[in-house]
Amino acid sequence: MTSSAAARNQHLDELRALMASHSPPIHALLIPSEDAHQSEYVSERDKRRQFISGFTGSAGLALITTKEALLWTDGRYFLQATNQLSDRWRLMRMGEDPPVEVWIADNLSAEAVIGIDSWCISVDSAQRYEQAFLKNNQTLFQLSSDLVDEVWKDRPPNDATPVIVHPVEFAGRSVAQKMKELREKLQHEKASGIIITALDEVAWLYNVRGNDVHYSPVVHSYAIVTLHGAFFYVDKRKVTTEVKNYMSESGIDIREYDMVQLDVSLLASGQLKGSAVNGSLHMEKDINVAEQSKIWIDSNSCCLALYSKLRPDQALMLQSPITLPKAVKNPMELTGLRKAHIRDGAAVVQYLAWLDNQMQENYGASGYFSEANGSQKKEHLEIKLTEVSVSDKLEAFRAEKEHFKGLSFPTISSVGPNAAIIHYSPEANTCAELDADKIYLCDSGAQYLDGTTDITRTVHFGKPSEHQKSCYTAVLKGHIALDAAVFPNGTTGHALDILARTPLWKSGLDYRHGTGHGIGSYLNVHEGPHLISFRPSARNVPLQASMTVTDEPGYYEDGNFGIRLENVLIVKEADTKFNFGEKGYLSFEHITWAPYQTKLINTALLTPAEIEWVNLYHSDCQKILESYLNVQEKEWLRKATEPITASS
Repeated sequence: MTSSAAARNQHLDELRALMASHSPPIHALLIPSEDAHQSEYVSERDKRRQFISGFTGSAGLALITTKEALLWTDGRYFLQATNQLSDRWRLMRMGEDPPVEVWIADNLSAEAVIGIDSWCISVDSAQRYEQAFLKNNQTLFQLSSDLVDEVWKDRPPNDATPVIVHPVEFAGRSVAQKMKELREKLQHEKASGIIITALDEVAWLYNVRGNDVHYSPVVHSYAIVTLHGAFFYVDKRKVTTEVKNYMSESGIDIREYDMVQLDVSLLASGQLKGSAVNGSLHMEKDINVAEQSKIWIDSNSCCLALYSKLRPDQALMLQSPITLPKAVKNPMELTGLRKAHIRDGAAVVQYLAWLDNQMQENYGASGYFSEANGSQKKEHLEIKLTEVSVSDKLEAFRAEKEHFKGLSFPTISSVGPNAAIIHYSPEANTCAELDADKIYLCDSGAQYLDGTTDITRTVHFGKPSEHQKSCYTAVLKGHIALDAAVFPNGTTGHALDILARTPLWKSGLDYRHGTGHGIGSYLNVHEGPHLISFRPSARNVPLQASMTVTDEPGYYEDGNFGIRLENVLIVKEADTKFNFGEKGYLSFEHITWAPYQTKLINTALLTPAEIEWVNLYHSDCQKILESYLNVQEKEWLRKATEPITASS
């Protein structure tokens, strides 16, 4: 047993001791992945589920009972969780095993008390759990402090990284414009105010960014907006003079982060005071007098701790009015995203050209273009290529580009069997060395001031098998089918998901993840509310013009290889010959630029239209990227984008 595994076992024992001594005794403890803002990616100090379980994936839920430790996660992480969990843990596969609330209701005793940190659970989840627990009169108990924090002795500190004003030249719209529209929506719903808890929504509304969470340029903060006032809750150590003046000019009061719960109580009772734009004090009581006046919360992102300060009949529980305007990009954001993806594509091409050269020189690989048999690795490598070292090189290429601010998620740099782990995250001390005889999958992205990127390419530097070619081609066919789709307004991502899977289904193949997610404008790499997926939630929101969405089908063989191809798309109005039902039709514009490896394509499996699509994409790719490349890189790209023809 490793020292880290032994430490986690000790933490489990300590946690159970705290549960037993608690008043009332806690029979089971829920430990979500999320922070107080229901974030997907969280700061190091908020990785409680990872700390207690050892599982490092971004999605999952731990349950500690008096005798068992269970972890729920989705299909992206089944392999990773199997590898990372100790024998004291039991993996529960979402979609295959019962949901956590059903398992608790069926397996724990009647009147069991289930503890939860009320800051780290959404209203939606809490209410779903409480409904399930009624079956056996079980109780969801709000803990006054997080028990994991009590056993986490070396929990990272709360760093005070500064808040940054995001210029309108990148944001595209001023705070004043956004606030005006938000207040109009409040009035329309007869709401006196709104509590905004999602970090990217606060950042988008107030045009600010931060560095509180790796890969996501957000700041730990809340916002409350009323018909007459606006409040920004943040650690004031992070507020520079520039930010203070900016907020004042925008009519926004800055409050300490920890004051939000008290101010929600004051808002609920009509006692919240703030400074108006002209500097005079105002109170919100005048707009809260009517009993029917509501406080808007998004029950999917608002935590139970804040909701508990409202009367049940006072909460207007609707999707946040910020979610959709943030997802539907304005013209300046779209321009920025296109430019960011061009620079990012150039970095990816530079990386692939460099890696091709390194694999040939150091590993005797036949290379990106050749399928010659055999490879001979040098006996004494000057530079050993590992999953981590090559991904560091990719980051270095990106860092040279204008407006680069960092990565948008941990790079999935994966060789052979590791590529079958959908959200694999290599570690420097345990990662694999590159291998000329194995597939290499690289899913990566960056944050630029003018946009967020996310791209996946799969390559082979040796001789791929015919089976690997067939699988790659099926993935490519699904990728093209979604890219080329034309569909009426009102269509959801749930309806489109089948397009990317059909070529795989024809061979009895599939993949366990969604096909596409929204992407932020220098914000979160995963952005809702829309998505392209088989999951029921994909039925909730139709795609609209100016949304962004990824196109990323894949195929994975456990213990062998994985394939994924990903571009970012912009939804646009389609120019159709007819307009049946006067609905208007939509299509996609791809903005990601990097070649597909043609030696992995079995062109006999492509239709003439698909071959034309690949050739046109490659032609555009060369024209768009060549000005960013040196002579050798241009020549590599020219060769990588040569037209393909149908096989006989």
